[in-house]
Amino acid sequence: MKKTIIISAVALCFSIANVNAEPISTNIETSNYEYFFKVNSFCVSIAKGDLETVQKLIARGADVNEKSNGMTPAMYAAKFNRTDILELLIVHGANLKAKSDNKKTALDYAELHGAQDTAAIIKEALSKGKKQK
Repeated sequence: MKKTIIISAVALCFSIANVNAEPISTNIETSNYEYFFKVNSFCVSIAKGDLETVQKLIARGADVNEKSNGMTPAMYAAKFNRTDILELLIVHGANLKAKSDNKKTALDYAELHGAQDTAAIIKEALSKGKKQK
């Protein structure tokens, strides 16, 4: 009988403690961050692989060496393995030795992203450039 009274008293203490317990209220501020990467329409077209739009933009005077978000159009073509667009950029005078804001070349981006086809095109174009000089 004593055990039952003691267990009941302990259970009553726990239930009273739980009823009187208040949650700790802390003000947690959440912040929403938005990241904007300003990439021009020329480089977006390259990344998407839209050859027709790239051809039109070049015909309208798009600079094939103008950086967008720190990278040249050739770097975007190399990164996304857009071989036909890369070849078009090379024909129109893309500088394959140019460095991005991260100090990487188009070849570095091709190798970094496993774009073997564009890496081969860049290596071939660079070797031809050395032979012509």
